[in-house]
Amino acid sequence: MTTVRTDPYGTLSDGTAVTIATLSAGCGVRLSVISYGGIITALETPDREGRTGNIVLGFANLADYETHNGDCHFGALIGRYANRIARGHFTLDGRPFQLPLNDGPNTLHGGPDGFGRRVWDLEVLGDDAVRLSLDSPDGDAGFPGTLRAAVVYRLADDGSLAIEYQATTDQPTVVNLTNHSYFNLAGNGGGTIGDHVAQIEADHYTPVDETLIPTGEVSLVEGTALDFRTATLIGTRLREASLALTRGYDHNWVVRPAPPGELALAAIIRDPASGRTLTCRTTQPGLQFYTGNFLDGTKVGSAGTLYRQTDGFALETQHFPDSPNQPGFPSTVLRPGETYRHRTVFSFATD
Repeated sequence: MTTVRTDPYGTLSDGTAVTIATLSAGCGVRLSVISYGGIITALETPDREGRTGNIVLGFANLADYETHNGDCHFGALIGRYANRIARGHFTLDGRPFQLPLNDGPNTLHGGPDGFGRRVWDLEVLGDDAVRLSLDSPDGDAGFPGTLRAAVVYRLADDGSLAIEYQATTDQPTVVNLTNHSYFNLAGNGGGTIGDHVAQIEADHYTPVDETLIPTGEVSLVEGTALDFRTATLIGTRLREASLALTRGYDHNWVVRPAPPGELALAAIIRDPASGRTLTCRTTQPGLQFYTGNFLDGTKVGSAGTLYRQTDGFALETQHFPDSPNQPGFPSTVLRPGETYRHRTVFSFATD
């Protein structure tokens, strides 16, 4: 049976109090989430020997999250718009909107003050879940409409983690929410994930230009370094020249759709050393698989080690990058009277 408890986690530099919620399942999986950024600070799962370890990257305390997490987004909820918007600009119903730039010429993850840097309202939902709620006012970071967002973290008795997103608006807007946890199935601080084995259930991906903005094409993965249709070591093609722009994997795969009412299988990642396997299922059409390419050894993690390239991977379930400027991509427009919904489930096993 899953249990939930909450405790003080500290205060931000402006004096705002932050809460931590700990969800524990009887199978040995334990999740820790804080109200600052909705950040998953720890996710503990057993290995094949039954030894429990934290499999997500993060910092040791609130001060480090406040100071250092603005560019790496460890464990954070991302919004209003996950991934990139070209030139920070889009037009909706004939009205132009300009967002702050924070990724060269583009806007990334909602801008420099995105949802991962906000304090969310945290409440306990029964024995197995917590809900985080945030109101984003009209004009926040340049986005139109007052957006009311809520995210539920639900830990089942079998240890699977469901993340359930919901949002409404009072004006037409665009929205694309996700979680930005970095996983290392060997354990936080366990070194490279190049020896993990990945399978991504996608036949296509969206190529990008030199600023990592989609070109608008949807291309086959066959014959490219992005072909993970069969289980493949992540490190096998990680240094191929075709990945030079992104310094590794930082691409959006087009997830094969599921039958109506079901979650699509997006990815299965396995660490042969620990025996841990992570399976990701989602309602979203895209999956951004990212191998920590911009971790440069300047950040000390909660395990007391420096984080470097390929020390973790992210599975960001999402709509496609730059969709507001790409009419051929699935729409991210949300209108009054509609509800944005998105569900992703991470499940864990050992061999």
